[in-house]
Amino acid sequence: MMYPDKKIAVIIPVLNEEKTLPFVLNDMPKDLVNEVVVIDNGSSDRTPEIAKELGATLLFESKRGYGYPCLRGIEYLKTKNPDIVVFVDGNYSDHPDEIGKLIAPIIREDYDLVLGSRAMGNVEEGALRMPVRFGNLLATLLIRSLYGFQYTDVGPFRAIKFDKLLKLDMNDNLGWTIEMQVKAVKSGYKILEVPVSYRMGTGKSKFTGNVRGISVVGYRILRAVFKNLFYSP
Repeated sequence: MMYPDKKIAVIIPVLNEEKTLPFVLNDMPKDLVNEVVVIDNGSSDRTPEIAKELGATLLFESKRGYGYPCLRGIEYLKTKNPDIVVFVDGNYSDHPDEIGKLIAPIIREDYDLVLGSRAMGNVEEGALRMPVRFGNLLATLLIRSLYGFQYTDVGPFRAIKFDKLLKLDMNDNLGWTIEMQVKAVKSGYKILEVPVSYRMGTGKSKFTGNVRGISVVGYRILRAVFKNLFYSP
């Protein structure tokens, strides 16, 4: 399904993902997406060259993390003013060809934020490691208890109206996805989760299934959830 009257941009933060980025970019639905923005976070491999070779807009962000590259991409897109922005990971765990599932409810039913829920979709065995499952459970329970909204996932694959995104005044780094979801609830946005597929990908996992990984994830979630308690739209 094409939406010729809508400008859709995709933001992909990357770090040393030369093996996976070609799959991500080649699976991008070109009939839906107007521009793909890849933000390199200090890669030491051929990730930046691959982004340019495959037609993406390439930006650079030196401050390490997840939110900082996303913020760099948003700042760039202010000059383009798209209708919808989609966030996709560069490790090929998400399925870029499912972007249509995320943007359709925004265009057809006027949702502000649509989240791809791995908990509701098809997950390849072993793809969701223990720290990620723990983090999802902790984050969704806390958000439900403190903010009264029931999410099933806090994964990175999501679409949002660009003007609504700007109003959230995003500023977090490692708690980026949770910040967006909490602020969207507090702002009264129309929010939907849709089932998406998730696979192992071919990139290196940021966390292993051990106590340290769970501790780091837990700290980041607690910080992100409680940091936004006093956010006022």
